[in-house]
Amino acid sequence: METHIADIAYAIQLAVAPVFLLTAIATLINVLNARLSRSIDRRRAIDKLLIEHVDAVAVAALRDERVVHVHRLRVIYLAILSSVFSALMICLVVVGAFVGALMAIEVSRVIAVLFILAMVGMVVSLMLFLREVFLMLK
Repeated sequence: METHIADIAYAIQLAVAPVFLLTAIATLINVLNARLSRSIDRRRAIDKLLIEHVDAVAVAALRDERVVHVHRLRVIYLAILSSVFSALMICLVVVGAFVGALMAIEVSRVIAVLFILAMVGMVVSLMLFLREVFLMLK
């Protein structure tokens, strides 16, 4: 089986849109990492304040805030995990497009399933991001 340059060029054209999607996912991961970092810093500050305070009311308020931050950390972590899963699925879409073009095999259903999984991962990640924002506003 001979692969023509036109087939490869077409595969490259098909791969361009998912690559732009990867850029958007990377930006989302960057935002989530920044939020994770700030939440970790705040939790550490709360831990330090818990050691220093002896006032029972202040300690109770700090413990409540710490519980919220621990929950935020879990939600952000899951959002990052979901975003990375989505990025991996998009990478597999690009690989599948090239394999299909080079090997002249039918991979359209596999690519469609991978793309659907990528979109599900993005939806989950964005929903978790929204949940984390609501937790932050508590």
